[in-house]
Amino acid sequence: MKLELRRIEAFLRDPGAVRVVLLYGEDAGLVRDRAARLVRAVAGAADDPFRVVELEREAAGDIAAEMASVPLTGGRRVVRVRVPPDQVRGGDAAAVAVQAVLAGQAPGFLVLEAPGLALRAKLRVLVDQAADGVSIGCNPAEGPVLEKAIRDMLSGLGVAVDADALAWLGGQLGADQAATRNEVEKLALYAGGDGHVDVTAARVCVGDLAGLSLDDALFSATAGDVAGADRALEVAMAEGAAPVGVLRAALGHLQRLQRARLAVTGGATATEAAKAARPPVFFRREAAFRQALGAWSVAALEQACVRAWEAERACKRTGAPGETICRNAIIGLAQRGAAARRR
Repeated sequence: MKLELRRIEAFLRDPGAVRVVLLYGEDAGLVRDRAARLVRAVAGAADDPFRVVELEREAAGDIAAEMASVPLTGGRRVVRVRVPPDQVRGGDAAAVAVQAVLAGQAPGFLVLEAPGLALRAKLRVLVDQAADGVSIGCNPAEGPVLEKAIRDMLSGLGVAVDADALAWLGGQLGADQAATRNEVEKLALYAGGDGHVDVTAARVCVGDLAGLSLDDALFSATAGDVAGADRALEVAMAEGAAPVGVLRAALGHLQRLQRARLAVTGGATATEAAKAARPPVFFRREAAFRQALGAWSVAALEQACVRAWEAERACKRTGAPGETICRNAIIGLAQRGAAARRR
């Protein structure tokens, strides 16, 4: 069965009679975090050598035996399995072992981590249909939800944050919860005794290479630099940028550009529109931003926003390789930017 978002926290506190939990989605950090919480909820600790076993990626065939094992110290056995990347698209190899578990009565508790699992993967269908199985989606936070999470994390560390800084952080973070938490903790440490973060501090401190490379890719794309966009996107994805996170950032970038283009249509200069953009445009990228303002029309930007949204939806719903969809969308955007400059 699929677990509704509002019931996840209660479930984590009391897994009850459920025997198999599948954690899937684009946020690999959130998958890991929830898996660890589930293990602790059932076994009391994530590293109990008698009650917790983490199987290697090649050991899916041992799942049933481990699930049937009774710990020497009593209690319930917890088996944690990370589905290999080469099986994530379909999950069929792991599905064979999980099907055997669901068909039996082994008392253990199985936690499956499968970030990026395809929508119609056999493994996900199998767990969804099981009475004692639960699947939990772990997808990146976005928009106001992400900004609130960042603000709450900083507040819990005794740090306040400006609205502009929060908006900029929301555009850089969120693709991976673990990475977001690490960056926020680093930012709080940087704020130190001052206990306050402005946009300058955020830019100086949050030095995530995937985020910076992603910015390079998006600004290059809308400026019509196809080769530059391709190189920067390659770096961003090699360093962990998730396809959905890239496309979500692209949509945010296009919407910011669209608002600035409307200001230009209303009589502002490109320089004035770039200076007034929110989140603020980093000074080193203002030239590319102004170049894009001169090349794209409001209507063309609207169409680009729709394409980015459709590409994100395709990543989530079609089961096609997310990286391919993402790369095609960004390079297509760069090609349209190049064409717009030539007109």
